[in-house]
Amino acid sequence: MSTTEVPSADRPPSWAHRLAGLGDRMLASRGWDHPVLRYAAIAFAAVLFITVVTVPLDVTMQAIFAGTCVVLALVLRKVPGRLAILTMIILSLIASLRYMYWRLTSTLGFETFLDAFFGFALLIAELYALITLLLGYFQTAWPLQRRPEPLPADPQTWPSVDILIPTYNEPLSVVKQTVYNALAIDWPADKFKVFVLDDGRRPEFREFCEMMGVGYVTRDNNFHAKAGNINSALKLMEGEFVAIFDCDHIPTRSFLQVSIGWFLRDPKLAMLQTPHVFFSPDPFEKNLGTFRTTPNEGELFYGLIQDGNDLWNATFFCGSCAVLRRAPLLEVGGIAVETVTEDAHTALKMNRAGYNTAYLAIPQAAGLATESLSGHIGQRIRWARGMAQICRVDNPLFGPGLKLGQRLCYLNAMLHFFYGLPRLIFLTAPLAFLLFDIQIFEASALMITAYAMPHILHATMTNSRVQGQFRHSFWNEVYESVLAWYILRPVLVAFINPKLGKFNVTAKGGVIEKAYFDWVMARPYLILLLLNLAGFIAGVMHLVFSAEGTSGLAFTMLINLFWTFYNMLIICACVAAASETRQVRDNPRVPLDLPAALHLPGGQTIACDMTDFSQGGIGIQLPEGAVVNLHEQVRVSLFRNRAESVFPADVVFARGNRVGLQLRDLTPAQQVEFAQMTFARADIWTREWGKTQRDAPLNALGTVFRTGARGFGLVFVHLWSMVDSWRKGELKVVKTKLDTGD
Repeated sequence: MSTTEVPSADRPPSWAHRLAGLGDRMLASRGWDHPVLRYAAIAFAAVLFITVVTVPLDVTMQAIFAGTCVVLALVLRKVPGRLAILTMIILSLIASLRYMYWRLTSTLGFETFLDAFFGFALLIAELYALITLLLGYFQTAWPLQRRPEPLPADPQTWPSVDILIPTYNEPLSVVKQTVYNALAIDWPADKFKVFVLDDGRRPEFREFCEMMGVGYVTRDNNFHAKAGNINSALKLMEGEFVAIFDCDHIPTRSFLQVSIGWFLRDPKLAMLQTPHVFFSPDPFEKNLGTFRTTPNEGELFYGLIQDGNDLWNATFFCGSCAVLRRAPLLEVGGIAVETVTEDAHTALKMNRAGYNTAYLAIPQAAGLATESLSGHIGQRIRWARGMAQICRVDNPLFGPGLKLGQRLCYLNAMLHFFYGLPRLIFLTAPLAFLLFDIQIFEASALMITAYAMPHILHATMTNSRVQGQFRHSFWNEVYESVLAWYILRPVLVAFINPKLGKFNVTAKGGVIEKAYFDWVMARPYLILLLLNLAGFIAGVMHLVFSAEGTSGLAFTMLINLFWTFYNMLIICACVAAASETRQVRDNPRVPLDLPAALHLPGGQTIACDMTDFSQGGIGIQLPEGAVVNLHEQVRVSLFRNRAESVFPADVVFARGNRVGLQLRDLTPAQQVEFAQMTFARADIWTREWGKTQRDAPLNALGTVFRTGARGFGLVFVHLWSMVDSWRKGELKVVKTKLDTGD
């Protein structure tokens, strides 16, 4: 993640760059190498920090202090460099810990049982949010930003690798492209083998593997799902390393060359993970229209958190797009089978055994995202259940083999999926006051504002600065709110009894032929929306018609109304996510601007540009004046460096200077060659990844607001559509089936 904009040579550095340079020199000072100075500075800083956090202030002085810190943070937002980020984190910690200290010491004098019940519920949610905030800062403050390690010059000295592609019920059309690309990897032919591990035991898969010359492995049971499938296959293989790809993850030609070098440098390295990126939109991106404009849910993890984990030697294995050293993997018993998040648990076992794990933040493979919101939720339920299981059966806080940094990174990963209950509390907390006059805060509105607002502002600004390349402000609330209701029960059940639950396979490669509103998935959000709307109306009525209100009570009412309005905004965005849009393409298009040539039947050749491609298809931009007839059989040339490959194709779309081609009758060798020219290009997945506009909190809030307004309108649109269909006798309700793994 870049934090410094280098000033141009023809203009002097700005004040921000001069300040950043001073900070970098301070961090690089050799004086910090002296232990006495270092420990004295740490002790002084600790005493000063505790004093600042705990010193009592009246509302005026607290407002002045908080305002000064906020202004300083606003200035530091413009300063490049790591020291500015660390300073913003410290300011955020001060604001958040001052707020929590004040909450614990000054706001808990409840008068009734209901006040105490709802008040302590909110306090628990706030404590959870604070802990995850602190651990998040710890993880992301200093990402390692590891670069590839070069391989020896002689390819014959490179190690042997087995490439495993596990599959269960995915269609062959999805698996084919992964196999083509695996065969296209640049590695000595006698040094790697490709295996399809088919737990579905399907004859068409066997025939395809025989045709392509790759290994086909089955077993007579499905014990332990994907983990058991891989472990069974490992007994049949001999490569020094194992590369694993989910059957929808398409690797580049450079995958092994980029990743293997670190294993040769570090003999204790057991696993190296690369990012999971997706060339199809996930349900949020598809239904909310944010594809390639707003970072998706997973980009924060793969763009920043894993890079931060790498600093502490706590990189998680994510089940795909990774290389593992065989010997350590077998030493820890293969892929873990005790939980349904077998990947993260395997990495934990390797770290406990004294082995290193690493992360390389360079996309070298891409896959298909889930098509529907229900499928997306089902996948997240499995992740949440698995982390709760790890929390019980192999808690990283306890046991041997881990350093403090590793324990904290794994702890944050586990705690993250316990957000279901806290998120629901935040979405309903102000309703206790608005609907039932329950006092969840025993403090004046001014004091609440003076302590709570700096905490919120600093957290927003700091996370925007740290995470802004991979997560825009306020979108985390949307993602978590959509999932909160659904992961709550599985997480609690798994925490109580980790043996319950099974591995559920995430469906990929499907289509959505007709747009529809998923009333089943949206039901919790609609109930929450109605409750918040009722609370908002009740609060407004109280403000307008209450003749007994004081200025303090009115201010308290306004705070709760603002909180409720924000909750309604988030909930409406959740509703919008449940409005499934059409997805009629089995093979999503990947944008790619490259020179091409079109060879017509009459012998004419047209120089043109490829604009996009898919599995079996190419989009072409013709020069002005060129004409290609629909349904014409042509040949198309694609170029890579000085190499040219020619493929037969049919013209299936022609409009103006835009032409769509469908590849025709490709041989297995041509399929691999086409993969080399397109999906397997070394830079294909790095072009767009992490390239969205950096976060600007106010702009992000506006985007969420517009999304929420759209979601609110969609409710009435779909209600009217249902009424109209019912009136015509044409009502058909899509019954969503959610696979929770129960």
